[in-house]
This record gives sequence, C-alpha cells and structure tokens, in this order.
Amino acid sequence: MLRVFNAMTHQKEEFKTIKPGIVSMYVCGPTVYNYIHLGNARSAIAFDTIRRYLEYIGYQVNYVSNFTDIDDKIIKAAKAAKVSEQVLTAKFEQAFDEDTAPLNIKKATVRPLATEHVTEIIDFVKTLINKGYAYESMGDVYFRARKFPEYGHLAHQSVDDLEIGASERLDDGALSKKEDPIDFAVWKGVANDASISWQSPWGAGRPGWHIECSVMAIKYLGDTIDIHGGGQDLAFPHHTNEIAQSEVYTGKTFANYWLHNGFVTVGDQQEKMSKSLGNFVTVHDLLKDVNPQVLRLMMATTQYRRPISYTETAMQDAENTLKHLTTAYRNLYFRLIDAKTESANTVIVEKIATFIKHFKIAMDDDFNVANAMTVIAEMATYLNVLASQTDRLIKENIEGLLSEYTKMLMVLGIDIEKESNFKQTSDEQVEAKINERASAKISKDYQLADKIRMELQAQGIILEDTPQGTRWHKE
Repeated sequence: MLRVFNAMTHQKEEFKTIKPGIVSMYVCGPTVYNYIHLGNARSAIAFDTIRRYLEYIGYQVNYVSNFTDIDDKIIKAAKAAKVSEQVLTAKFEQAFDEDTAPLNIKKATVRPLATEHVTEIIDFVKTLINKGYAYESMGDVYFRARKFPEYGHLAHQSVDDLEIGASERLDDGALSKKEDPIDFAVWKGVANDASISWQSPWGAGRPGWHIECSVMAIKYLGDTIDIHGGGQDLAFPHHTNEIAQSEVYTGKTFANYWLHNGFVTVGDQQEKMSKSLGNFVTVHDLLKDVNPQVLRLMMATTQYRRPISYTETAMQDAENTLKHLTTAYRNLYFRLIDAKTESANTVIVEKIATFIKHFKIAMDDDFNVANAMTVIAEMATYLNVLASQTDRLIKENIEGLLSEYTKMLMVLGIDIEKESNFKQTSDEQVEAKINERASAKISKDYQLADKIRMELQAQGIILEDTPQGTRWHKE
C-alpha cells in the first residue's frame, strides 16, 4: 500500500486517487529566464521519479508542469539581453528540454505557458471579484487572503505571522494599494507603453505569478487534483495562494496531496542553491563535463523530501555506484550466450519476486528511494554471483532478472541498457585483437597484451577478463 507524506496534514497518508487507476499530477515548473540550475533539476528529477514509480505500479499519470514565461525577472533579463520577452523565454524553454532529456526526465503530458492562458486568467479573476474575494486597486487586482478561512494552513503559519512577513516584504507603494498587507496580486497593472501587457477590465496589465498555476491546473486536470508538487520554498506564498484562489473559484478542495521536495545545498554553510544568491550551477554547464546518468543517480537516490548536498564526493560516489550497477548488468547479460532454454529455476524465480516485493515496500513508504537503492544493490550482487557460476544458467532466469533489474533502475531514471553500451555479437576486428592478446598472454608476452588493451581502450573499447573469457563493450 502506497503511503505519501502530505505537507498539508504533516503526516503520511494512504494514497487514493480520484479516478481508479489514474493520477492527476501538477508540478510547478521553472521561470524561463535562464538555464535551469541543480535546484530546478532536483524538483524535476524528484517528481519524475515519483511519476515513474506510479507508472511502474500500474497507474496512468497525467502530468502537467508549466513554464512561467512572464514575470518581473523575465522582463528584466530581456531588457538586459536587448531582446523581447518572447525571444528570451523561447530560448530557455528549448534549453529546458535539451538539458533535461539527457537526465531521462520524461516530457510532461502537457507543458502549458502562462502567456497562452491570459484570457482564462482574466475570466478567473472576474469570478474572484464577483464572489467578493478580490478587488481592484489602482489598476492592480488583489485577493482578500484573510477572508479565506484556511489561509496559511499549508505553510502551518498563523495569519498574524503571515501579516508580519508580508509587511516586511512590501514597500510603502505596494502596501498603500492593499486593504490588508497579506492580500496578494492576481493581476498587475502596467503602463500602456509596457513591453508586454494585455488589456483587461482593469486596464493594461499582466497576470500575477500565483494565478497561472491555478488556471492551468484546473483547465488540464480538473477542479480537484490528486497530487500538487513543487519545492519546499513554494509552500508559502505560492502554493498557499494557489489554494485560496482555486478553492474560492471552484468551491472544492484544490489538491488532495501536497508533496514538496527538499533543496540542493552548496558550500560549507550548506546554503540553498538559488539564482538570487548567485551560488548556482546550471545543468547546461555541468553536462559538458559529467555523465548525465551519474548526475541523475546522485539526485534520484535521495528521498525527495530530504536536502541534497552537491559535492564532488557525492558525484564520485554516484559514478562508482553506476559503474557497479552497470558491471553487474553486463556480467549476467553475457551469460545469455551459453544459457540453456528450458523451464526456469524456481529458486531464482522466487528470488526475483522477493526483490520486487522489497523494492515496492521501500517505494511505497513515501517513495523511499534510499531503501529502494539498497534492494537494487543487493540485486546487483546477486547478478554478479550468478554470472560467476560455472554451471550453464537458464535463459528464462537471466532474462527475468535483467528485466526486473532494468525496470527498477528505470524508476530512478537510470537506463542501464543504454549505459552498458555493449554488443552481444562480436566485431571481427575487435575479436581478432582479443585473440591476439590471448595468444600474447599464453606466450607470456604481457607487454604486447597490455599494448593491445590500451590500443582498444583508445578506440573506446573496454575489455573485461572474466572466468568465462574476455568480454568487451564500448565506453
């Protein structure tokens, strides 16, 4: 039974979907004014892993994640780059796809843009005003937060605490427009000559930040969704404001489960990685030097609610782990060549079932990938033990083990088949070199044998000497 930690109730709850067999899932996406950094990638990887596990256990997942393609940061960045907001955001929307693809992050079912939903946003704001929960003030429209009884519950803060925080964040100009310091903008008025704006009943303007996610989540997933996800920093004010405006608009619960991922931290002080602090590393730059599967493994094997400390040691550990996992896959795969075709060994079949059971037990506990990784590591050891046996193995057993091993790793976003990058069938030139090397070793010409190994390695051919003979794969 899958149990998830609901940030709204601060406890683990049994996961039940609104529609049998279908999960509706909305995850707040990036603001596209720069390349994504590791903090952005952490959220994308965490919820991709959750999505993959839900699919692994049989759910159809309708996964919606937006691009915020208009806000103050975008306008400022576009001016600095001397391009239009549309040109800037189009560049970084494409960059997001290019940078996340190598990390095996699946494409969203729908990836909506805020600027494509302004008409719906204006209609949404009209409804809030008509219901008495929003008001126009000098071209802006604000939501009466205090009027919503549940305001602040997700952040587990009192309205009085939120009022103090709101007063500290606003200048006198913003405060003068509001009836209450904790009210938040659902529509922002701008000058008629602004670089980007839309006409509305309240004059030229553009959507507030929070309103876009409410509109798009409801449009593509319905009035109530199963899972709403995002970073811990979004609990307040973003998700808090989404809940208030959405539930006023529909009169229904906005999301049944709220899931928040932990931060990526850097430096001796373990600061949160963010663009505003200037301590970020972009995925775009990092992938020039590291294997994307190493990065994915490093981030995917920490439980989503926990922080990740980005260090060289963590990356090296992930690289070593990936090599171990890949070697185990290769070692057993090569035994397919001489495997028998007959009824499967029931002992191994039961062992496979045990691995699957323990993997699910780990992941059913709020997606505990650390414990799930322990199961996979034990499975890798078992693959190596079988591969080292001199008895001829049964083909069905090998295929069953490799299939389940591959599926478990794919839940974490690790494509072990692709990472192995070997050929089962021989290449004549490589095989000839391997035979030449074997003859050299028999003749005790170890200098020639080492030279052949190095020549092949220079071509990206890696040799592995095993009890069953020399195997090779492409690096």
